[in-house]
Amino acid sequence: MCGRFTLTANPQVVRDVFSLTTVPEGIEPRYNVAPTQPVAVITNEDPTALTFHRWGLVPSWAKDLSIGNKLINARAETAHEKPAFRAAFKRRRCLIPSSGFYEWKQTDGSKEPHFIHLRDEPVFAFAGLWEVWHSPEGDQMRTCTILTTEANSLVKSLHTRMPVILKPEDFDAWLEPDEVPAEALLPLMASYDADEMAEYEVSKLVNRPSYDTPELIEPVAS
Repeated sequence: MCGRFTLTANPQVVRDVFSLTTVPEGIEPRYNVAPTQPVAVITNEDPTALTFHRWGLVPSWAKDLSIGNKLINARAETAHEKPAFRAAFKRRRCLIPSSGFYEWKQTDGSKEPHFIHLRDEPVFAFAGLWEVWHSPEGDQMRTCTILTTEANSLVKSLHTRMPVILKPEDFDAWLEPDEVPAEALLPLMASYDADEMAEYEVSKLVNRPSYDTPELIEPVAS
């Protein structure tokens, strides 16, 4: 799964990697992005703009926002079939820029957080889905979820699942504005090459969503 991640790359780097023309001013590095918080996304509605959506997808038919707390991730293999995700999978896909993500390793009596990232890239993209939800009062909320797939050999020692990381050459296909058959998209969501990734143990301070500082991604001394 993916329950915490970072976006620490310089905004200009993000602009260049994703060929953006619109990036909000004042974006600060994020070292501990958590569910229900605003996350940076690039939607297929406007692939040239970086916007912010609430993390935790809320289907248009939901009665309230609370369902989003359980829908921070969607299984890539079945999202096109599930009622909560299938409409978004067809028509509302997005890239979620990231610099790395956290996963926890079960040890005797505790869990050790680990930071996982690409070896040579300061920013990459999770495959995501987005929705627009309207409250009973008429307010509008944009939300998103991160797709997950089977863990590769690097991540498997920590968890059976990992976020779908898209290659740059697949960005355009994922952000196709029209409805796309699931059969055309599923091949994009294979596990990322473990040889291009690295991981290490980090401080348990990351367990607290209120902590959002550079020390969270520093390796724990062995």
